[in-house]
Amino acid sequence: MSSAWCRTQSDQQPQPSPSDGGECRERTVSLSDSGSGEDSLQGLPCRMPRCCPLTPSSSQKRTTNQSQTKPPLLRTSKRTIYTAGRPPWYNVTGTTYEEAFVIGLCGGSASGKTTVANKIIDALDIPWVVLLSMDSFYKVLSKEEQELAARSEYNFDHPDAFDFELLVNVLRKLKEGKSVKVPVYDFTSHCRRKEWKTVYGANVVIFEGILAFANEELLKLLDMKVFVDTDSDIRLTRRLKRDVSQRGRDIAGVIKQYNKFVKPAFEQYIEPTVQLADIVVPRAGDNFVALDLIVQHVHSQLEKREITVRSALASAHQGQPLPDTLSVLKSTPQVRGMHTIIRNRETNRDEFVFYSKRLMRLLFEHALSFLPLKPVTVETPQGGIYHGRRLSGKRITGVSILRAGETMEPALRAVCKDIRLGKILIQTNLETGEPELHYLRLPKDISEDFVILMDSTVSTGAAALMAVRVLLDHDAAEEKIFLLSLLMAEMGVHSVAYAFPKVRIIATAVDKEGGSDESVIACGLHDCRRSSRGDCRGFESPV
Repeated sequence: MSSAWCRTQSDQQPQPSPSDGGECRERTVSLSDSGSGEDSLQGLPCRMPRCCPLTPSSSQKRTTNQSQTKPPLLRTSKRTIYTAGRPPWYNVTGTTYEEAFVIGLCGGSASGKTTVANKIIDALDIPWVVLLSMDSFYKVLSKEEQELAARSEYNFDHPDAFDFELLVNVLRKLKEGKSVKVPVYDFTSHCRRKEWKTVYGANVVIFEGILAFANEELLKLLDMKVFVDTDSDIRLTRRLKRDVSQRGRDIAGVIKQYNKFVKPAFEQYIEPTVQLADIVVPRAGDNFVALDLIVQHVHSQLEKREITVRSALASAHQGQPLPDTLSVLKSTPQVRGMHTIIRNRETNRDEFVFYSKRLMRLLFEHALSFLPLKPVTVETPQGGIYHGRRLSGKRITGVSILRAGETMEPALRAVCKDIRLGKILIQTNLETGEPELHYLRLPKDISEDFVILMDSTVSTGAAALMAVRVLLDHDAAEEKIFLLSLLMAEMGVHSVAYAFPKVRIIATAVDKEGGSDESVIACGLHDCRRSSRGDCRGFESPV
């Protein structure tokens, strides 16, 4: 876009947005915080109505529009129903088809960059947005530099104060759809905290910082460059208020630092980069015309990147032989007998659950036989020597595709003691027919684990494809992923095997075509009480 000055008059005041220092700031629309525990929650998406404009004709109308905002989820006394999710960001080959759209926000300290970012997020109507702050990437200070910072004599506005190498690496991975770890900077102690935040999943990345345009490698990653232009007196007033109330500084120190470092750095490094901007936004959050223009451009770019996966899967791989990575549990009389019971529409629920669980345990025992084992020697209680086997690898992690996959967890726990478990909620969008990622909780550091991915049934393979892509985005090794299902359709097997040829696929049975059997099994397991006609009441997550 060509550079443009956007000006408008409005009596609306920008809404103050909370600042948490150097943290990667999140809102309910962003998927960002998952690094604080062994099993961590990775944000919930939020969907805003496209009909809600940024530019209000009156305060009353703006309030009315905001009241029509759809919540990201519906809560009842016992269940949570998710209403917005992340559509596919990859093609039928499993590779990332389109990178995230990155908006760079540059401007002086306290110019209102975060306010502009939050207002863009509110108007985008995009489920998954990541807001990344340059403040998180200050370098680790030496003891001498910390002493200077404590006396307000360290220049935090100079390019040398930032770890650009780490910043470029993180932003590039986010753009590629990967999971990344972001440092958390503590402005009170002038150091990074021990725990970093994990950020993942973005259709749009909004990156804001005072020197967002000061590095050539950073500029290459930005799809849209916005400069927030605010009067210097206003910026000084905001900085005084922020640093005193939120960062524990005194007024004299703030003014000293501003005159010695902030103002000269703005004039030397920040203000000249306005020439690189596609859009210059005066008055920050008050400039609704400029914000509307930004939102419209982002929407137009995202519409060009829409991907359809399920329809492509339905017509692909027809007539192809089943892949070598597929292993089906041997069809013994016992296995066929149990399948007869769970496929029979007259079977009551208690028998259905009982025999399904029996099959699940057999399935997991069969899957464990594919894990690499190394020879070991142990001493028996009688003093003898036994030459045995032990898992050759770090550990096993189980991940269930909610909700039906969650019913397989007890059987996995029964054969794998103290196993770590994660969950991925994927739901079909009824309007587009495409799978959408709604919820994600994975154990940390799964890059060296053998991952058992569980779903009770696989038909087209669209949900399984998305789940595997999520695991790969979190650095899981493709050859260490095992997809387990009670019943699979050949279409689903081909879809997963074609996209991820190293993933091991294991099932108790594979049918020629996906149909009502998969529906009955999936819904019977999570007590959906769905008939073979498919009159399911909907997907409701107990999480």
